[in-house]
Amino acid sequence: MVPIEEIYERYLICSGIITDTRKAEKNQMFFALKGDNFNGNEYALEALNKGCAWVVVDEKKYCKDDRFLLVKDVLQALQSLASYHRNKLDIPVIAITGTNGKTTTKELVDRVLQKKYVTHATKGNLNNHIGVPITLLGMTKNTEIAIVEMGANHIGEIESLCNIALPNYGIITNIGKAHLEGFGSFEGVIKAKTELYKYIESKGNFLFVNNDNQLLMELSGECKKKTYGSISSAHIKGRLVSEFPTLFFEFSDSKNSCPIECKTKIIGAHNFENIMAAIAIGFEFGVVSKDISIAVGMYESENNRSQLIQTEHNKIVLDAYNANPMNMKASIESFAKMDGKNKLVILGDMLELGQYAEEEHRLILEHLKENQLSNVMLVGDHFSAIKEYVECTHFKNASEAANWIQLNPIKDTLVLIKGSRGVGLEVLVAKM
Repeated sequence: MVPIEEIYERYLICSGIITDTRKAEKNQMFFALKGDNFNGNEYALEALNKGCAWVVVDEKKYCKDDRFLLVKDVLQALQSLASYHRNKLDIPVIAITGTNGKTTTKELVDRVLQKKYVTHATKGNLNNHIGVPITLLGMTKNTEIAIVEMGANHIGEIESLCNIALPNYGIITNIGKAHLEGFGSFEGVIKAKTELYKYIESKGNFLFVNNDNQLLMELSGECKKKTYGSISSAHIKGRLVSEFPTLFFEFSDSKNSCPIECKTKIIGAHNFENIMAAIAIGFEFGVVSKDISIAVGMYESENNRSQLIQTEHNKIVLDAYNANPMNMKASIESFAKMDGKNKLVILGDMLELGQYAEEEHRLILEHLKENQLSNVMLVGDHFSAIKEYVECTHFKNASEAANWIQLNPIKDTLVLIKGSRGVGLEVLVAKM
């Protein structure tokens, strides 16, 4: 078996690591991971033929020469190498988790810190037991601060990711009902997310906590922390001045009595707490107020997250990257406040809610009624079971909905498109 120290020596002189031979390039290191329906060891030779310098495998029969690095378990080797590399870099690592807003907060934090530092942040949604190691192994000797997003759908995952990334700083954006199928209950979600708090506290490190969120304040206990929010007692204070057409707010730190104004390109009042988190972290690392304001003001959401899209015929609020009860309610409330004579709400199923699915989908329909949104299209099996609860048009899937829109054009309408990524509602935009 090849020890991690030897693999690390080769890692330092390779051009990067990959886990997919379709992305193979010259001088890379390929990790032959296994899945339910594939065995990466079978692709090791292909990786070498495509230019990789080394391949890490865990089945001896595939080893042909010294370019094959045999380990006991490839996934464990990837994680161990990532942690070994992180230990070699004496830099701050900021871990971000939460039910909603992880990616937006990560991107905002990255933009703010880039005003003063060379940063390295999680790309896309590489936030699991494979993605976090890949993120860490993307750091170089020039990296000054790393921002690592951590996702989870089972208890114990955040703790495991912390033991790999060894963060100095931690932030939980919020805690809501998501992945209940894996966590078992809302209490399970709390237990899982607070694994980050427990890790940070055990190391005597530092948290950033939303002072407006009573649950997070209680859970953070006596941990060392910097607070942010609209409450006057917060270390970093902000005030949402207006949310239409995009968020406009002001902020200041505890030492600055003169608030700084910031006009953003971000929609949705629920994103204000994500912005404030980035501001708090920026102040902690010495980024000046003006640069923070510029960074936040220039940020534009993408990847189907809280995007405001103007098509030829309609204005669309697209938020179809993920959906759970907490962020769906927030999207509905924000949309209800937006100016628009003709409004249409298109909602797709919220996935991975397990036994709570029907109850939570019914509550969403109640929320539509409470916010006086009556022009409704529902997509998916979960909404199908309760579609009679509201007056609506229902479709089994996004493709069926797209075909209907093609035959029944929607014009001069403000449209909210919100649903879990697995429903694929983003295809509807092209039909509007």
